[in-house]
Amino acid sequence: MFKYFEPNKIFSITSKAPRYVFLLFIIILSIGLTEALILSPEDYKQSHSVRIMYVHVPAAWICLGIFSAITFFSVIGYIFKIRNFFLISKSLAPSGLVFNIIALVTGSIWGKPTWGTWWAWDARITSMLILVLFYIIYLLAWRIYENSDKVFKITSIITILGIVNVPIIKYSVDWWNTLHQPSSINFLSNSSIHISMLFPLLIMTAAFALFSLLIFLMKYNTELIKIKNKGLDRL
Repeated sequence: MFKYFEPNKIFSITSKAPRYVFLLFIIILSIGLTEALILSPEDYKQSHSVRIMYVHVPAAWICLGIFSAITFFSVIGYIFKIRNFFLISKSLAPSGLVFNIIALVTGSIWGKPTWGTWWAWDARITSMLILVLFYIIYLLAWRIYENSDKVFKITSIITILGIVNVPIIKYSVDWWNTLHQPSSINFLSNSSIHISMLFPLLIMTAAFALFSLLIFLMKYNTELIKIKNKGLDRL
């Protein structure tokens, strides 16, 4: 069932999707910004600077999720020789890199009033910086080896090496003494964040997920057009 993919059939669906995703993104983002900037309360310690959380945390979640997805599609694509999975991975990477950079920048802005410094070689921050490097190396590999079958093997190795960093990012605040605060949201136990802050955080996460989906669709459609222009009927 994974052997053949017709670009024309896929493109007929993905080419129409961006307009609907964009409309939904605007609606969800408007609700999220209203909740985050106006309706949500200020923190009793960090005051209004805590509102950076509504950009920083979703961006971090999205970039980690995207890299995990890239690794999954790359490994499965390499094992089963599914070229389409590599196109999906390649198309996901740009939005993952963007959100990774956003997470680092907003974390630095948040760190100044909280820690008194723009940057610290904290375990969580450093591992996030390493993830940016993996994203860049992954995209450079596609740029260098795009016209060679080597790109599938090379990008798969990069993602396998990079995915090791994801649990380090997640659990660094638990394994080491760091400036970064422990996780406030736990799905397997009680979360320490109040619902008045959790709700806008989830709404902003949904908005960012839609934006990453929008970027993915635009990039993926471009890749499909390239394949169609080469006269290929199958991926």
